[in-house]
Amino acid sequence: MPILTIRHLTRYRYRNPVALGEHRMMFRPRESHDQRLLSHDLTISPAPARHHSVQDVFGNSVGVVGFTGRASELTFESRVRLEHAPLPAFADPDGEIEVYTGAMPFAYSPDDLPDLQSSLARQHADPEGLVDAWARRFVKPVGKTRLQGLLSEMTQAIYADFRYNTRLVGGAQTPVETLALGTGSCRDFAVLMIDAVRSLGLAARFVSGYIYSPRFNREGLGRLGGGHTHAWVRVYLPACGWVEFDPTNGIVGNTDLVRVAIARDPRQAVPLQGAWSGLASDYLGMDVEVDVRSDFDIAGQYSPSWSVGMAG
Repeated sequence: MPILTIRHLTRYRYRNPVALGEHRMMFRPRESHDQRLLSHDLTISPAPARHHSVQDVFGNSVGVVGFTGRASELTFESRVRLEHAPLPAFADPDGEIEVYTGAMPFAYSPDDLPDLQSSLARQHADPEGLVDAWARRFVKPVGKTRLQGLLSEMTQAIYADFRYNTRLVGGAQTPVETLALGTGSCRDFAVLMIDAVRSLGLAARFVSGYIYSPRFNREGLGRLGGGHTHAWVRVYLPACGWVEFDPTNGIVGNTDLVRVAIARDPRQAVPLQGAWSGLASDYLGMDVEVDVRSDFDIAGQYSPSWSVGMAG
């Protein structure tokens, strides 16, 4: 089981000292059978006057801090060490996974359906049915379509047909915008796949976290999105549970993916957000550094993933 070390530094810079308001953080990875947290250290400067943690409606760990006084710089440095276990995406890859017959909605059990409703509801308008038509490209015109193949092909199609572009500011594009542009960030690709999957009646959620890129270097080799916070998708299949798909890299399963936050909408999984008071001209910018290494990197066998910037 590989052990990963993650350093995530965020620095806000101001021209003059500003009053700092409440900030909310999502840095702590979620623990499960495939990732186990060994340690998590958080350093904040200036030191907050208060700091506590809560769980949101999805069970994500959210740190909440408040400040007194003024500062011209605010930094958050999270250091995580965890065990990460790459697992097969499907419980029985050679067995019979659920099939899609074209009936709407997908036949989730009465016990599961109430808890999946929010993950089934589409969040974006598609007046001309462009996303619907794109999603149905992966459904066989006659007969049944295995969901294992449908979701894998959709993941690979986004990876192959769309151009990745790191975007450091602004929210996610709408699925229709991403289809029209043919390019986007990891958030954009995740939002497109979520909406496409939901158009077929499947439950899907947005995942924010980190990606380990063992061959990432200054020339940009390795996993797309390496060196930034990353975003991908999880889809609920009754026979397998929640299965993860990274359309930015064509990954089916959890390989190299470290979950931090799971949400219905990307706006619910922002790694760090907060408020400050001062002149608009006081804000100089924000720098983000994310470094994900394995014990192999530390031993000198691979190059670490590194970069400066916001979520891709």
